[in-house]
This record gives sequence, structure tokens and C-alpha cells, in this order.
Amino acid sequence: MERKNRPHSGFFVALGIGAALGLGFTAGKMMGEITPQTIDHAADLIGLSFTPAEKDSMISRLENQRSNLQSSREYKLENAIAPSLVFNPLPIGFQPETRQMPVNFGLDEDVALPTSDKDIAYTPVHQLAGLIKTGKLSSERLTKIYLDRIKNYSDTLQCLITLMEEDALRKARLMDAELASGRYRGPLHGIPYGIKDLLAVKGTKTTWGAAPYQDQEIDETAQIVTQLDDAGAVLVGKFTLGALAMGDVWYGGVTKNPWNLEQGSSGSSAGSASAVSAGLVPFAIGTETLGSIVSPSTRNGVTGLRPTYGRVSKHGAMALSWSMDKIGPISRSALDNAIVLSVLNGKDFKDPSTIEAAFNFDGDKNPKDLKIGYFKSFFEGNRSSENDRKVLEFLETEGFELHPVELETSVSAGPLTMMLMVEGAAAFDELTRLGWDDELVAQGRSAWPNLFRAARLIPAVEYVNLARQRSVLIQEMHELMKDYDVIVTPSYGGQQLQITNLTGHPALCMPNGFNQSGSPTSITLLGNLFEEDKLVLLGEYIQRKTDWQAKRPPLFDK
Repeated sequence: MERKNRPHSGFFVALGIGAALGLGFTAGKMMGEITPQTIDHAADLIGLSFTPAEKDSMISRLENQRSNLQSSREYKLENAIAPSLVFNPLPIGFQPETRQMPVNFGLDEDVALPTSDKDIAYTPVHQLAGLIKTGKLSSERLTKIYLDRIKNYSDTLQCLITLMEEDALRKARLMDAELASGRYRGPLHGIPYGIKDLLAVKGTKTTWGAAPYQDQEIDETAQIVTQLDDAGAVLVGKFTLGALAMGDVWYGGVTKNPWNLEQGSSGSSAGSASAVSAGLVPFAIGTETLGSIVSPSTRNGVTGLRPTYGRVSKHGAMALSWSMDKIGPISRSALDNAIVLSVLNGKDFKDPSTIEAAFNFDGDKNPKDLKIGYFKSFFEGNRSSENDRKVLEFLETEGFELHPVELETSVSAGPLTMMLMVEGAAAFDELTRLGWDDELVAQGRSAWPNLFRAARLIPAVEYVNLARQRSVLIQEMHELMKDYDVIVTPSYGGQQLQITNLTGHPALCMPNGFNQSGSPTSITLLGNLFEEDKLVLLGEYIQRKTDWQAKRPPLFDK
């Protein structure tokens, strides 16, 4: 694809700072003279001021810094290269459990095979596993059911980028042959699934949902795809994401919500959540940086699990924010997500941000032994919905003791999200400097092109200070949550979504009914670092006793 450097803009000439930094989106000469006025304009942007003598002394140093920046840009950095500074979410004095115990999902092998393909398609993973293991259902038949549904419905939903039919059928037949020979790889043996198309798979396109990369092929396979393959899962396709992991707008259109085709599916794990909701796959892989599992899970009425930062390898995934990106499953139930997470979990030497931690789930434990808190003020007045309050009422009726908690921290999460903007701007440095961002569909003030440009003007000193405040936030959240096993919260209550993404805490987002317009709503369970098992234990209990997650979008229930 032929590209040209960014057309010059008069915006930064007026400010003077573009020339000072040697950025590619300035007007006039790329290397304009640095003057006291240039420094004034730059200082205004960051809320500082300097005396005339100070400005005069700075000029030679700024010229040297700009020259160094120009030299450093001659070295090409691929998106896959992470910074040498690795984010660690562990509070002082905290270490996760590393002793892995046998996992007990309590799976029932005495599962009746549904009579219709449609009902098979909506069967959760934990039941499909029994059907496969006992030979009542072959992986090949199951895979064909999902492939047919993908071919019938993916255009309507605009949720598919790459269908992997031949590879999927080859793997399904292999899984059937292995089972016949006595080899069983576990609960994901022969189970089809899809991935968000920011995960590399050798021999396929990995488009990141963005026009500049729509023909991109990455010559490796993401670590988690390899793990799922080893567990016997069958990859059937790569699903859409909002361009560069924002929203549901990608280069091919807008991914749709199966409950309302006039509405997008939210993002950025748009295709993964839409496909699970419409019964195109039993589970799919999503990612979250600041809500990209929670938001589409809510919109599409499915169950999403955002794991603790560092539990799952990001090797082979597009980087947006090295210190905030997390990979997790989206499925029809909390228990399904636990099955998938048990496979995704693990230290990976190719991803230095991964942390050694056990995932010890025991389905025989009593959920009523959990100490459960709830963010009291978020359930009051207009801050929550009737559906949110019904979850608390359900738990109380079932005999759970609920403890009121307030989410109070000395650090505001809002400014800290600038760290995401800085890291994203660095991850897509060339996109901005060379003008490729003009090729993205979304071009509004809140879209990536504008956010990346603005983020380049956030000083490095401020980024480091934000990281220091984040350390305080991590410690405060640890102190707040450590006395509870699970905290129940409206999915968008207060700043909890921003805070817990910044601190790396896990979250389970589950359907809890529908609003007046008929769209799904959700509730979120929060847990301590590396304690996803407790979230699943409570989530599975709620889903076993209710039918919120069992609803199907009518247009795709056929």
C-alpha cells in the first residue's frame, strides 16, 4: 500500500511545539528554530512557565534532545517490542499462590444431547465437554455446526475477519481420532472457538481491525493460541475488533449486537462477544485494556472474565498498553471461562510481564463460605439499575451475608489513564508520524488518531509521576479488597472499571437481565489479585440459580 507522510498542519505551528520536537505533523520546516517563544508555547501546554534566563539556557539542550529524538526514530520498532520497564501489579508484601492443585470443575458427563443443531450451538462448554468425552457428539459435527452458523450469520453481524474452515475441520477430525484411540486432552478437547483478530496466527492475516494493517501477516502464533491448540481446542475463525482495540468500528464496518442490529456490539472485543452471543462459537478470546471485555460482554449479554494482569501471556498479541493489556475468555457461563482460563494461565518466558501463579478452582467448595462485599453507594439512587439491585436481593435471599464497602482512594483514576494514551502513542508511533492514521475509519476527537497525536505532548516526567501515583493506587486497592473474597459492583459503577484495570484486579462480568429497551445488562464481580477461582465460584452459583445467561437473541435462535 502506497503511503505518504502526514500533510502539514498549521495547528502546531501556532503552538510552536511541533518544530521543537521534530514531529512529522508540523507545518513549515521539519526542524524549525527553537526560540523562547517556542518554549513558551510548549510550556503552556503542560502548565509550566520559565523565566527569560531559564529559556535562554534551555535552547541548546532542547536542540540536542531534538537531534537525539530524530536519531532514535531511525531505529524501527515493531509493535511486538515491549519496553524494558515491566509493569508489576503486586502490592508490597503480596505474592500469589504458586502451588498448583488438581482442578475440579465438577463436570457432569451424563449430559443429554440436544435434538437440534441450534440447541447444540447454544450449549455451554462445560456441557459440550461431556458430550464430546462420552462420544455422544463428535468434534467434527460440532465444528460443522458452528462453521455453518458463522457462514450464515457473520455477514449480518459483521463480526468475522477470517474463517479457518479447512484447518478447523482437520483439527476436529484429529481430535475425534485421538479420542477413539484413548487420548483425551481435557475439557476443551474438540471444542471450537474464535479469537479476537489482534492475536497472531501464522499463515493468516492479523489485521488489528485497522485499514493500515488489513493485509498484515505476522510470522508467528500467539502463545495462548498454542496453549489452546495443545488443550485440543479447535480454532474456527478470527473475529473483528474495533480498530486498534477501540470500539466496534473496524475497516469493514460496524460489528452488530445480536439483540439489536441497529446497535453496535460495543468494543473492542466486538466480534468475539457478538459471535458468542449469536451462537457462532461456544467461547472466544477477547482482550481488555480499559473495558474491552466488560463492555461488549454487557452489550451482547454474555459472560466475560478479565484475568489478573500478568496471569496470561500477551506474546503474539497486538500491544496497545504494555502495562494495562489483559487477555481473557468470553463465553456463555462463568464455569466455561474457568475452564478456558485454566488453559491460558501460566508464566511465559517470552512475556516478561507474566507472573507465576496457580489457578486452583474447586467446584465442590461452598460459595456461601465466601466473604462478599458490595460497593454500597453504587447501588443507591440513580447510580445503579433495578437489575443491579436484584442481584443483591437474590444473594440475600439465598442466605449470603453482604458487607457494605465504599470505593475510596486518595488517587483519582482519571489522570492515570493518560498512561494508556502515552503507551498507545508509542505502540503506534509510525502510524502518527507517517500519517497512516488518516486511513482509520474513526476520525473524531475521541478516536485514536487524535488521542495519539495529543498524547505525544504528555511529558515523560509526568508519565513517570503518574506511574508513581499508580503504585499508591495499587496499594490502596489491595488494602481495600483484601478483607473480602468477592466485591459486587455495577459494571460501570463510579471509577471501579478504570481503577481495577489500572491495578490489574480480575473481574467477572455477567448478564443480569434486560433494560426497558430489551438490551442486556450486566453485573460485575471483583476479586483479589490471582483469585479468579472465587469469582467463578460465586458466578457459577448465581448462574445455576438464575436464567439471565440462558437467554438467546431471537433473530439468531434458529
